[in-house]
Amino acid sequence: MSKTRCSWCGTDPLYVKYHDEEWGVPVHDDQLMFEFLTLESFQAGLSWITVLRKRENFRHAFDHFDYRKVALYNEQKIEALMQDTGIIRNLQKIKAAINNAQRFMEVQKEFGRFCMYFWAFTDGKTIQNNWRTISEAPAKTELSDRISKDLKKRGFKFLGSTTLYAHMQACGMVNDHVRECFRYDALQVQK
Repeated sequence: MSKTRCSWCGTDPLYVKYHDEEWGVPVHDDQLMFEFLTLESFQAGLSWITVLRKRENFRHAFDHFDYRKVALYNEQKIEALMQDTGIIRNLQKIKAAINNAQRFMEVQKEFGRFCMYFWAFTDGKTIQNNWRTISEAPAKTELSDRISKDLKKRGFKFLGSTTLYAHMQACGMVNDHVRECFRYDALQVQK
């Protein structure tokens, strides 16, 4: 018997695997959180499947998203990234990733861990939505507006409210699986 999934993942095996194993699972690990933030910022204006197909290349090119290393990237590394056909070669987004790694560590200094800062917006709990169809899920919310503004104030780039809401969905801050999706109930119990 086949499983009922959110319609957005279709039948592409990569999308299905991402949906079934990662999307909406609460992230409390700073390095994984930085990976998702970086990938979401590169996704801006593109489809998520484009990013997923390049994810392994991104991991290799960006030192497995070790934000401590990314924060130290210089012009030579930027030029190497611009020549890497395996990633999305956008100079502003590459520079934003470096900037965001630096800002990420500033947040860590203030809060101990970036995830402590991020999850404080929901008191450490996942917001449980109750959608019948994925079209009911918003592109952004008042909360994503607030987090995006706070990140912008802290100097982060390429993390507008719509990108932030997608990040909140990906990292499990909100459970936007539709009610009929087999992952909906599974993620109800996770904290």
